[in-house]
Order: sequence, then structure tokens, then C-alpha cells
Amino acid sequence: MNPFPGIENKILKFWKKEKIFSKLQKKNKGKKKTFSFLDGPITANNPMGVHHAWGRTYKDVFQRYKAMQGCDERYQNGFDCQGLWVEVEVEKELGFKNKKDIEEFGIAKFVAKCKERVKKYSQIQTEQSVRLGQWMDWKNSYYTMSDENNYAIWHFLKTCWEKNWLYKGRDVVPWCPRCGTAISQHEILTEEYKELTHRAVFVKFPLKNGRNLLIWTTTPWTLVANVAVAVNSKLNYIEAKKDGENFILAEKLASSVLGEDHKIIKKLKGKELLDLEYTGPYDNLKINKKIKHKVIAWDEVSEEEGTGLVHIAPGCGQEDFILGKENKLGVIDPINGEAKYKEGFDWLTGLSTKEVISKIFKDIEEREFLFKVQDYTHR
Repeated sequence: MNPFPGIENKILKFWKKEKIFSKLQKKNKGKKKTFSFLDGPITANNPMGVHHAWGRTYKDVFQRYKAMQGCDERYQNGFDCQGLWVEVEVEKELGFKNKKDIEEFGIAKFVAKCKERVKKYSQIQTEQSVRLGQWMDWKNSYYTMSDENNYAIWHFLKTCWEKNWLYKGRDVVPWCPRCGTAISQHEILTEEYKELTHRAVFVKFPLKNGRNLLIWTTTPWTLVANVAVAVNSKLNYIEAKKDGENFILAEKLASSVLGEDHKIIKKLKGKELLDLEYTGPYDNLKINKKIKHKVIAWDEVSEEEGTGLVHIAPGCGQEDFILGKENKLGVIDPINGEAKYKEGFDWLTGLSTKEVISKIFKDIEEREFLFKVQDYTHR
């Protein structure tokens, strides 16, 4: 039998009976040296995991170290009560499939259910933290769903509005089509990256003089929103002939893309390609008629994969959007909150980005924009 749980429980009972934590606070109260700890809260959504316990152990070590130095301390625990994690778990409980189910159920009732879940699991997490041996002022924990917190946020926004610091603009953010809402970069970086294999595509973008820029993308659904092609001004490019057609791509990638049976016609520096105008694969759509496509410079373009020419769709990706603003490019915003194409995109309108990939491949092949398709595994 492992004796450690028994020893831990004995110590916890001693701390509670003798009010050791309270005695420590009284001992250091009023000292000149202070240490203020405000917890970056975990979401009160489920019982704590071992990763939460790990983090809380580190926090406790710092607190105890400062207490041993005689600091008058603030021991402020907190609970994150908002966000998709809470909402999705409540949706599971209620058997909901999407955002429309929430609206039919009633948003106020749904919010009340979310609060119930937070109250339940904040109590469970507190009990787990006490069992872990963490010392905090548990009775004075803060909750991000509190009226005080919400009123403070609204007051801040009101002040920004009164000082004309708010403006209406556009941005590109990670989006969940099932939930119908933006998701944070933190959620993606910590939870949502997976090793996946997608069907990437090499596409011909014709220049006016019969040559083709050869681009590569792992997101074919964004081709309808293409505005520009980016190259690295310092990289070496070539114009090469393959099966009777001329292609421009990075010299280092030519053999892997075209095969060994290509003929080099001309060598170029990336800067020589700047401002060239080309025809996009979906210029036939009425919504794209006003877009003038051109080649722009971007230092982030590499010769590690693809073709060394990057398809830029400012309405579909954050990096593309930033680059578009810098170069004063137009923005084509093709999809709605359910990741379905909006009105104005001809046969694509109403289709989801997941179901159109094969159809887009077939479409650009019939109209002679397709070069080849390949499986590509990435995170």
C-alpha cells in the first residue's frame, strides 16, 4: 500500500485544525515587503487535469517562498467562467448540434445553464486544489462572469467609445463554423493542432504573354478569393518549359514540381517578377471583375515547399490580410459564418468549403488552370 496519500491527508487535517494558513497570513500582515498574486484562472468547466495540478503546484511554490521571506501576500485565486469550452460542454449535455439549437432553446436559458456548470466545477476544482495542498484565499476567489467584471469591461469600452478610440474595420480571425463564432489563437495552439493529410494543388495563373505563374496551395477553397501572388525578391526563379507550356517557379523547387524532364528557358530574380499582372482562375465570377491581380514582394516566401510563389487571399487568412493591407490590395470575403459560400459565387454559393474541394479540382481542370494535385501531410 502506498503510504503517501495517508501522510498527505494527515498533514491537511493538521493544517485545517490548527488554522496554519491563517496564522501565516497574520504573521506576515503589515510587513513592508509585499507580494501580490492574482491567478491567471483555469476554466471552471470540468474537474482539474494533471496539467492544472502541475501549474498550481508551481504557483504554490512561489507563494510559499515569498511567505518564507516574510512578505505580506495577496492570495487571489480565480476562475475563468466564459468561452467555448464551457458552452460546448453544456451543448453536449443538452444534445445540441449547432448555434441554431442554442437560439431556439433561448440564449438567456442557455447562459443560466453555463453558469450552473461553472458554479459546480469551480467548487470541485477548489476541493481538488485544497487536496493538492495549495494555499490560497479560497473564500475570496474571483469569477470572470461576475457583475463587477462585466461592468468594468463595459465601462472600459464606453470610455474608449467616448474618446473615439473605437472604429469599424475588417480583420481575419480563426473561426468555428459549427459554433458560429471566432476562436482564440490560444485555443488553437493548445488544443486544435493535428497531423492531417490534405489534397494540395498546383495551379497555373496565366500571364499576358503566354507564360504561367505556378502556385501551390493546401486550401483550394480560397482560390476564388485570390488577389495577388507573393514572391521573395531575393530568391532565384526560373522560366521552364514542360509539355509545351512555360512555367515560372523557384529554381530550387523546379525538379520536385516539374520533374527532371523540363527545360530551363530563363533564370530570374524574384524582384524581376514584381508587378506582373496575371489572370486568376476565378476571374469569371462577377464578384471578382474589379480585381486586378499582380505579383508582390514578401520576405516570408521560402523555397522549402510548394513553388516559391504564394497565392494570396486577404479575405481568407490572417497573414494574407496583413500583407494585403500593406500592399493596399482588395479583399474578397467568400464565406459566411457557417463556412458556406456567399451570394455572388455562382455555382459555389451555398456549398460548404469542405464539400467543394473535389468540385474545384474538376472545375479548374476543365478550364485548364490545374497543373497537378498531391497529398500533403502537415499540422
